[in-house]
Amino acid sequence: MSKVETRPSPNDLYEIDFYAWTQQQAQLLREHRWSDLDLDNLVDEVSSVGSSEKREIRNRLAVLIAHLLKWQYQPGRRASIWTSTIMDQRRQLADILEASPSLNSYFREQVSSRYTSGRLEAAKETGIAFGLFPEQCPFAPDQVLDIDFLPEDRSIE
Repeated sequence: MSKVETRPSPNDLYEIDFYAWTQQQAQLLREHRWSDLDLDNLVDEVSSVGSSEKREIRNRLAVLIAHLLKWQYQPGRRASIWTSTIMDQRRQLADILEASPSLNSYFREQVSSRYTSGRLEAAKETGIAFGLFPEQCPFAPDQVLDIDFLPEDRSIE
């Protein structure tokens, strides 16, 4: 008696082996086999890609703003790792915006929105009271991405 090989359905494959599912969906798209696509999961995955880019912008901005504040308010404690982190976050943000220019307005909005998170992180890492940092973001979106910009000293040590 021969055993009949059964292939997992697209929905099952999505749960069992995500990578294999992505490759299968790509092949079905290349072959224009629209009716065989796992549309529900495909729509969710395509939507999540955009969400992950936005999340990446928010997270990187918070880190970058925290380091800009640390740079500005603790000039005596500046370390090369701060410069490295600032440059890396800027490069990563620039890469995201270059790949997805439509996210530029989102980035600009998030500079002020993520300021509180960056301010909290800077307060935690420096020991400087949260309230001693400005209430509003002192950095313009263009400054945040400008590789030549480092804020002026405002030491409160």
